[in-house]
Amino acid sequence: MRRTLTTLAALLVCASAQAGKQVSATFSDNPIVYFAVTDRFANGNPGNDHSYGRAADPEGGNIGSFHGGDIAGITQQLKAGYFQALGINALWITAPYEQIHGWVVGGKQQFRHYAYHGYWALDYTTMDANMGTREELREMIATAHAQGIRVLFDVVLNHPGYADLRTLAQYKVPVLWPGHETATLRDYHSYLDYNNFEFRQWWGPDWVRAGLPGYPDGGQDDFTMQLAYLPDFRTESGKAVGLPPILQRKADTRAVALPGASVRDYLVHWLADWVREFGVDGFRADTVKHVEPASWLALRAAATDALADWKARHPEQKIDDAPFWMTGEAWGHGPERSGWHDAGFDSMINFDFQHRAGGDWKTLDGVYRQYATLLGKRIGNEPRHDILSYISSHDTSLFPREQLKHGLSALLLAPGGVQLFYGDESGRQPGAAPIGDEQQATRSSMNWTSPDAATLAHARKLGQFRLRHPALARGEHRFINDKPYAFARVTQDDAVIAVPEAQGAIDLKVHGVFADGAPLRDAYTNQTYIVKDGAVAVNAGGTVLLEKTAP
Repeated sequence: MRRTLTTLAALLVCASAQAGKQVSATFSDNPIVYFAVTDRFANGNPGNDHSYGRAADPEGGNIGSFHGGDIAGITQQLKAGYFQALGINALWITAPYEQIHGWVVGGKQQFRHYAYHGYWALDYTTMDANMGTREELREMIATAHAQGIRVLFDVVLNHPGYADLRTLAQYKVPVLWPGHETATLRDYHSYLDYNNFEFRQWWGPDWVRAGLPGYPDGGQDDFTMQLAYLPDFRTESGKAVGLPPILQRKADTRAVALPGASVRDYLVHWLADWVREFGVDGFRADTVKHVEPASWLALRAAATDALADWKARHPEQKIDDAPFWMTGEAWGHGPERSGWHDAGFDSMINFDFQHRAGGDWKTLDGVYRQYATLLGKRIGNEPRHDILSYISSHDTSLFPREQLKHGLSALLLAPGGVQLFYGDESGRQPGAAPIGDEQQATRSSMNWTSPDAATLAHARKLGQFRLRHPALARGEHRFINDKPYAFARVTQDDAVIAVPEAQGAIDLKVHGVFADGAPLRDAYTNQTYIVKDGAVAVNAGGTVLLEKTAP
């Protein structure tokens, strides 16, 4: 099946070269982002599956264990043309830097929860061995860039990882009771001496708020609270600090003391170094509202300088001269412009769309009109803002599997930037949903051996059409017809008409969008038409995606 998917992907990429006219646009005009939870996506190197002694958790159903996905697996799919066939122009991957080595108690004492998702950092300067090597990362980014696909890292400024038993033992932080190696889900915390002031040998009280002996407690506001009991980086502090104690005793760290540097300075420096060394094109920032805007602005400035430096040194590997790009997750953020757009973010993740994508097309036309109006509105010299909409997320839920073709149509025809969650295009089924952590169900392994072929073909047609037409992301929205529903999206340089979920003969009015005599192509069925008397008589084969044919 994997060979079949690869062959089909290559054929689709070739076919797109003969399709409608590609309209020139920058990435920021039309972001089409694919989010892969790297560990759950594709296993390119089984030899790294159990790094640092990480093990399977059959008793817990392997819900929170590492499944084997890695950077090499992403490279394999890049080389197979998988992302090109979907019209993707950016890959968002989970943080590849080193995470805590062990597990913590997951759910209601139901599973061993490892940091497979990349949100529990141990060392921001080294690759996590489960993800692969620096050489593998370099190859992946170079392969993506050669296809015009940007690479975005998921990054966290708010917190490092929990104080887990394995990491504390490996780096000799003397706060564990004898026998901790045999800890189970039920007695895990009994092996941690939470009254021990030697916890100062972990991150240290100058670095984090943790509520442990000698550490400050978490605050009462968004910026200083301990989110989910995680240690909270003191990014607001201007105090000069040395390396955290745990990194001082970590022999393989690349971190060095930075004279006069604050916690913020270190984190910004470490993250920008990935950009400077590898040419990372952008960040998706986690837990944005829990970090003060000044830190995000500092990160954006440093990463922008780092990417410009990398491009100057690697002119043959860069896609273009576009600046560093950032999107952010501030829980509950909608399509409106907010102060976060002035804090270093080109785009903010749009939590509004998932709840509305399942509506009928009359309802969705109202959503499209609202989004197009908001994204086109500018007050004074206020810069244009953008959003990143999705239908499924690792933090919320999966879009109903039986309605995926509808959801994909709704998403890939929406104004603004869009984010496709891995497996939405192939019908990946949810995993187990443990009580208290139901979001784990959204992160099942990619269904390479059992894709829904019809859904995948649908996603590919929509994605490649979107990639050619920035009007879908940035155009004026025009309602055309209600039965069947049809709309146009128009910019000065581009115009499209879409009729989602349509079948059979349709007399479609195109006046004001396409002129009489204009040659058109339906990108969904590859049928061609000529505009006559302001209309075309189309034969819909599931969806109509009208574009001008290339001259």
